[in-house]
Amino acid sequence: MPRFSVKHSQAAVVAIFASALMLSGVPARANSTSQFFEGKTIAFIVGAATGGGYDAQARLLASHMGRFIPGAPNFVVQNMPGAGSLQAANYLYNIAPKDASTIALLQRGILSTRFMNPEGARFDIGKFNWIGNMSSEAGVVLAWHSTPFQTFEDLKKQEFLVGGTGPMIDTETTPRILNALLGTRIKVITGYKGTADTSLAMERGELHGMGDWSWSNVKTRRPDYFRDNKVRILIQVTAEKLSDLPDVPNARDMVTNEEDRKVLDLFLAQKTAARPIAAPPGVPADRLKVLRDAFEAATADAQFKADALRQKIEVEPMAGAQVENVIELFANAPEALGKRLSAAISAKE
Repeated sequence: MPRFSVKHSQAAVVAIFASALMLSGVPARANSTSQFFEGKTIAFIVGAATGGGYDAQARLLASHMGRFIPGAPNFVVQNMPGAGSLQAANYLYNIAPKDASTIALLQRGILSTRFMNPEGARFDIGKFNWIGNMSSEAGVVLAWHSTPFQTFEDLKKQEFLVGGTGPMIDTETTPRILNALLGTRIKVITGYKGTADTSLAMERGELHGMGDWSWSNVKTRRPDYFRDNKVRILIQVTAEKLSDLPDVPNARDMVTNEEDRKVLDLFLAQKTAARPIAAPPGVPADRLKVLRDAFEAATADAQFKADALRQKIEVEPMAGAQVENVIELFANAPEALGKRLSAAISAKE
């Protein structure tokens, strides 16, 4: 029988003990994570007002996500509207606890705040911890049936009045970038609270139409608009043309200048990760993984999908790692390109 020296025996014991610690560390960390979330209430901040699409998506996710987190924490939705989610993003980055007990659904305009409002942005977009994205966004410009606007070309001939819900929100940024790059004459009337207000104003004749409305939102929440021919879609504003709107021109296809196309592509990248969910910087990696895994599991769950269908909420989830790829476009965008985007969006009608 081979003999081992005391030195070798001690080394073997140490190695075995170390291996045992490593193996036991996995459940220990898992247990620690479970213990953290158990009995917790996770604050789910929405950087938008109640009643809109962001709010509806957040409440849908909040009602399911806890089932997929060890310890089954409760979720409480808290609306924090203001400056297109700028207030919510500043709070999440600087004030919210960095322990995974607070997350936020932010409006997509926050991605370009580095260029649009550098004085107001007290955060680095690349340092948030991205959990996932509820859906991409395909915007459409539409006109009420009783107005003289029949096609996209009509938008270049006379002022087209639309409602604005905030300087960093698509209802205002999309019309301005179309004016700057495609020569449209869209006039934004600011001060509306949300889509419900602007669509009602359109129906009353105060506005000619909508300067940017989510295609998924309008077709699921207002199917009567199309069934009864109440609106005409003049142009789609998307990275890729929609298959269910084959005869409607896409803004990207109409830009002929390559430098202008780069500006529009950066703007459209926001619509790819249109409903991003973030945690503050500094959240422990194991807890962030739990949140990311729970997001993916919840949005793939049959009960979640059934609730989304029943509530007419369109969800097209994107994993946190994919959101990070979009964020990198903005974090690494050349300053000159960002300034061109800012100039286009900020231009007065």
